[in-house]
Amino acid sequence: MSKIGKVPIPIPAGVTVRDDGDSIVVKGPRGSQSFPLVREVSVHLEENQITLAPRANSKESKVNWGMCRTMLNNCILGVTEGFRRELEINGVGYRAAMQGDRLKIALGFSHDVFVEVPEGITITTPSNTRIIVEGNDKQRVGQVAADIRRWRPPEPYKGKGIRYRDEYIFRKQGKKK
Repeated sequence: MSKIGKVPIPIPAGVTVRDDGDSIVVKGPRGSQSFPLVREVSVHLEENQITLAPRANSKESKVNWGMCRTMLNNCILGVTEGFRRELEINGVGYRAAMQGDRLKIALGFSHDVFVEVPEGITITTPSNTRIIVEGNDKQRVGQVAADIRRWRPPEPYKGKGIRYRDEYIFRKQGKKK
């Protein structure tokens, strides 16, 4: 039995959930999202909660049961609160700034790096060493943050690069004489 799949998903006030046959559509104050249904999992919509159950007793249906529950919960959280990833830039001369609808990052290359902001995602730079990525879809927010971080991942000797705000970089000692 899936410990995650058994827990019902509460539907907060102001959020509507409807079944479109092959997908579940969630609408809330921050917009709408849809999640395609998986054949192995049945979804039961009640007035203020969603419950999921596997259709068969196979391993695949049990795996999809927990995954579908988490994805539907993320859809509900996305249209009510949204998701956010914060990045920090460490290094001399490394900085970021928004230029219109593009993020301009100086990372010690011979040229500046420009990152296009995808639709549904907002990027802000409260200071020149902090980047905040926000949006309704958890997967897209995480992917955009990972794409930005990929330009200069943090290195273990001096800690220079782009890192997540809650990430710990294990520092190495370096050469000894």
